[in-house]
Amino acid sequence: MNAEAQGGRSAQLKHTGLRPGWTTGACATAATTAAYTALLTGDFPDPVSITLPKGQTPAFALAVEELTAEGASAGVVKDAGDDPDVTHGALVRSTVRKLPPGSGVVFRAGPGVGTVTLPGLPLEVGEPAVNPVPRRLMREHVERVAEEHGAAGDVEITVSVDHGEEIARSTWNGRLGILGGLSILGTTGVVVPYSCSAWIDSIRRGVDVARAAGLTHVAGCTGSTSERTVRAEYDLPDIALLDMGDFAGAVLKYVRRHPVDRLTICGGFAKLSKLAAGHLDLHSARSQVDKAFLAGLARTGGADEDLAARITTANTGLEALRLCEAAGVPLGDLVAARAREEALTVLRGAPVAVDVLCIDRAGVVVGRG
Repeated sequence: MNAEAQGGRSAQLKHTGLRPGWTTGACATAATTAAYTALLTGDFPDPVSITLPKGQTPAFALAVEELTAEGASAGVVKDAGDDPDVTHGALVRSTVRKLPPGSGVVFRAGPGVGTVTLPGLPLEVGEPAVNPVPRRLMREHVERVAEEHGAAGDVEITVSVDHGEEIARSTWNGRLGILGGLSILGTTGVVVPYSCSAWIDSIRRGVDVARAAGLTHVAGCTGSTSERTVRAEYDLPDIALLDMGDFAGAVLKYVRRHPVDRLTICGGFAKLSKLAAGHLDLHSARSQVDKAFLAGLARTGGADEDLAARITTANTGLEALRLCEAAGVPLGDLVAARAREEALTVLRGAPVAVDVLCIDRAGVVVGRG
């Protein structure tokens, strides 16, 4: 069976025709390889080739080269391909200097790279936010360069990203306790355009951090308005708030395997009506508000056939909600209760108490379940 028939990342790219890019981890590995080569030989390979975990051997042009008595620095501009990655165009630098024999490879966070300050991530507190796979790649490439030139391979690698602290404000890093800049990421070295995997991975890491901090109550929120509502309702800390977006299923499935005592799901009425109808992906391209479903729920709350008909022809879910509010039919509560039932179905008996808050666009709670 060929890759396209199997699906997966390669098939996704073939299907979309979009151009892949390279992760910050791949860029840092390329910069490290070039810098260490220059430190040992006096010359920077440009372009510099590296080998990624799945065997690809991309070549990277150098944007920065600097050789001093203390060490060597090289920089690579990240190309995220056709993915709307906030780090696209960022300059990823690596500075390499020799250490005493037996020191091994030591990683440091330079300007624009964050430091881990909370447990629950795959790195210890106090470590630079250079994730395990990029660390492994950099160690492997240092070892190869060292063997080629008869060196010991004991080095300090300082990774930095120009303007990384500013860019990091558009990421989850602050909430995850990664302070001072970006994370150096990537498990394959390749950025797949418009992949949902990074968002879902961030949800999982958010649950891990909350559990490691000893929190027993987390909230999956569909956006900033729902986050504000949850803060007002429960006074939860930032690390308890999961930026669920449209991925309700990702939250529920991960919490099923890694339980917390209590999960609150908070989101707009229309989005959560999709969960109530059994959809786990709430994106408008993959699920729609089912007004016939809403009309059926409204009937169970006392709506007559005239109101049910008006709900069915309503322009939006929110309009359906307002029609029911005017008639004294608790559609918001009915949607929240059904969404809670669907969540419990996905949790499959996991020891997690669930409550659901439906809100309007102003953040006012219009339904509880």
